[in-house]
Formats: sequence, C-alpha cells, structure tokens
Amino acid sequence: MKRLVTQMLVWTCLVAVLSGCLYPESQKNENQIPYTDQIQSVQSAVEQYQENKSILPIKTRDQGTPIYQKYPVDFKKLVPAFLQQAPGNSFENGGVFQYVLIHVEENPTVRLIDLVTVDKVKDLQLQVNDYRRNHKYPPFKDVLAKDRYSIDYDALGMDEEPTIISPFTNDQLSFFIDENGEVHIDYRDDLNKAIVNNPDHPYKNGDDIRDLLADNSFYVPVTSVPYTIENDKAVFLTK
Repeated sequence: MKRLVTQMLVWTCLVAVLSGCLYPESQKNENQIPYTDQIQSVQSAVEQYQENKSILPIKTRDQGTPIYQKYPVDFKKLVPAFLQQAPGNSFENGGVFQYVLIHVEENPTVRLIDLVTVDKVKDLQLQVNDYRRNHKYPPFKDVLAKDRYSIDYDALGMDEEPTIISPFTNDQLSFFIDENGEVHIDYRDDLNKAIVNNPDHPYKNGDDIRDLLADNSFYVPVTSVPYTIENDKAVFLTK
C-alpha cells in the first residue's frame, strides 16, 4: 500500500513538472493580462527617466514605422534604476505585450501592443504573400474604399473568413488588404462604438480618429490604417 501511495505521489509530481514544461512563460495566464498596476509602474518609471535624462526611454525605429509601433519602451534603460524589472506580461519578460508610448511630444503615455494579435496578422499575411507570388497580384475581392479591399478567402483556399477578437470591445473584427496586399485589421466597428461612447470628442472629418481607441483603453490599434469621421461614422481616411 505504501509503495502504491509513493508511486502515485511520484506520478503526480512528474505530471506537474511536465505541465510546467508544456506551458512556457508566454502562455501563463498572468503574462497575458494587462494589469493596471504594471502599466502604471512603467508609466511612473518613464516619467522619472524623462525628468532625469531629458529624453524618453525608447528604442530607435525608422521614420517609416507605423505610428503605434514607433516608440517601444526600452526596459534596458529603466531597469534597475527606475524599475525593478520589466513587467511579467511584457515581451521582454516572457509575456505577450509590447509596451509602447503614444503622444511622445506633449504627453508620453504608456500603452500596449497585443503580440498575439500581431502574430495572427502575420500568419494571414504569409498566406496572402504566397497567393501573390503564384498569381502576381493580391487576393482582392470587393472594394471597401480607395486602396482598401476585402480578401478573397476562397481564392486562398480557406473555408471561412477568419476574424480576430478586438482588445477594445471583445468583438470579432475582420481583416482587409491595401493596394500592396498588406493585411490590416478593420477597426471601423470599434471606432463607431468609441464615437458613441465619447460624444464630446474633438474630431472632425479629415482627422485621424484612431486615438479614440488608444486614449480610452490600455491598447493601441496595431496593424491599422488611418480612419476619419463622416456623418458620425468611422470611415477609411484615404488621400
């Protein structure tokens, strides 16, 4: 009997160890949640760093980098003098978020890029690229606006249209491609809700209204294109 109990204990411990191996750091629940205190601690560290150094603790990106990915927080500059360690949910510490700054000129503010979302866009981009290599043009379907097209998923051999869960509303969002075949997330539904929820917003037709999402959440609208407002509705901002 004692031998059986001992074997069961050993088996239980082995399962626990193996489970730990099967779930790497980036898959742990605590590394996938945008904790308010972690964001606030980084915000405070960024402000202290700027006050002491007169510059921002950011990594260098070229001018062509999309605006919401242009100013990633450089934790090597913050740790350990201004921050004990990078947050557990940050990419640098095994998490699924990249910490970035918005409004760097007037009011540097910490926000998050959901890297799971970025990876899903990259996966779809690979399929679009494969199609384009074989057919010499992207899988265009319907025209959504100037240089904005829905995707022909039948042409890609996909049985159903993929969607992605919005970090802003938890709604399912669709994808589209531009004239170059670049994949983007369609944030129009999210923006329409933001317009309704923020009736005193200052935006007018011709303005890029994406900050309506970034200013009212923990996240930035990654892999997005500019949108504007027309008759109280979000529309693509095209030239």
